[in-house]
Amino acid sequence: MANVKEKNVTPVRTHTKKENKKRRLPLYPALIFTVILTQIPFVVTLVISTFHWNIIYPKDTKFVWFKNFKDVFSDERMRAAIFNSVFLTTLVVLFSTFLGLLLAVLLDRKFRGRAIVRTLLITPFLITPVASALMWKHIIFNPLYGILDGFATQIKHALGGTGTVNIDFVSNQPLVAIAVPMIWQWTPFMMLIILAGLQSQATDILEAAAVDGASAWQLFTKMTLPHLKQYIQLAIVLGTIYIVQSMDFVYTITQGGPGTDSTIIPYQIYLTMFRKYEYGEAAAAGVIVVVFTIILANFAMRLTKDLLEAEK
Repeated sequence: MANVKEKNVTPVRTHTKKENKKRRLPLYPALIFTVILTQIPFVVTLVISTFHWNIIYPKDTKFVWFKNFKDVFSDERMRAAIFNSVFLTTLVVLFSTFLGLLLAVLLDRKFRGRAIVRTLLITPFLITPVASALMWKHIIFNPLYGILDGFATQIKHALGGTGTVNIDFVSNQPLVAIAVPMIWQWTPFMMLIILAGLQSQATDILEAAAVDGASAWQLFTKMTLPHLKQYIQLAIVLGTIYIVQSMDFVYTITQGGPGTDSTIIPYQIYLTMFRKYEYGEAAAAGVIVVVFTIILANFAMRLTKDLLEAEK
């Protein structure tokens, strides 16, 4: 019989409960700080949402259970804000994801000056939202001296017309006037996530399929897109979480007008808090937004976990 050499197996050392507690001890201050910073304000907001509290009439403050939540859903302005938020978020997420996919495919190819192009494409995402909103409002959309009307005037003159074009784009199409700069700013975010997915795809499989006669379109639709499915889903969920909470563009460009045509949920909460002074109702609306965001965040974490497991 052949001699079988016994391998030296190093025993795995297990930690006792006492040792595990000591190892986790340095993390407790950070955990306590996180709880104080996030959970306590949410609990306080939840408590305030069960009170009728108007700062103008402090003596009328009383416990009303869930009446504020009922008022939130029965308020016409809030219903309009919910509809506008859904429409605006859907419009921005879909267009920015589609454009991000196109730009990611472009940057996945090697060409001269790719680093410069990548830097320029990322730049809009690095600009402060308020600064972006002011730039679009006064430099591009302004009906008197904006680039958009100036370009339309040049086209009119080229076609033989006279005079100037003065279209108040912000007043006539307020939601679109908000959506366009938001798409401009969030497309780089979508692009970066999708580009990470493209660069994680195995090139040898694509090369083998190309050798077997697959066209570029077949490679993209049958192999690349299925690989990017989870990355696109993650980009959509994360983009939705951020965009649904953002009110910078609404506050700066339209201030919710004309009327309630461009009012979204965060801005309506702001109006309820600082214009109506209904602290309880504003807190109830805030709780609803937080719960919706938590659901989306859990979905995003699940997608991230699936991506990490797929990479192993």
